[in-house]
Amino acid sequence: MKIIVRALAGASYVLLMMVAVPWSSNAHAEPARDFESAPEEQTSREGTVMVKVAPRSLAPSAQSWDFEITLDTHTQPLTQDLVGATALIDAAGNVHTPIGWEGDPPGGHHRQGLLRFQPPTGGQGVVELRMKAIGGIPVRVFRWQPR
Repeated sequence: MKIIVRALAGASYVLLMMVAVPWSSNAHAEPARDFESAPEEQTSREGTVMVKVAPRSLAPSAQSWDFEITLDTHTQPLTQDLVGATALIDAAGNVHTPIGWEGDPPGGHHRQGLLRFQPPTGGQGVVELRMKAIGGIPVRVFRWQPR
């Protein structure tokens, strides 16, 4: 008898919650992602250095295309000049060099900052961020499809 009473009480609670709590398609949904302003983060774990790249905006109307770069290692100091080691290749194949780095200076085992580029004018399509000689890897390639 106790089992039946508990089952009825549980079922009553569920029905009460269904009536009392409004159903909404976004009640528990994660916020919508604006891929134009925040494309997917990518990580390369090759070699001795982990490189994480998170574009902040790839919108054609942006004043600059900013990429948050995180370098992490436990084996060597991170002394690379990220401006000199990185290029952005637009959909037309044009190579763009960074206009600046705002972040941690060379050295240490962890670095983070923003690498900035002028937005390319090479048309719509896939763009690539290429980083040379980071952690013994000749070239690391990160790709995005701006929208």
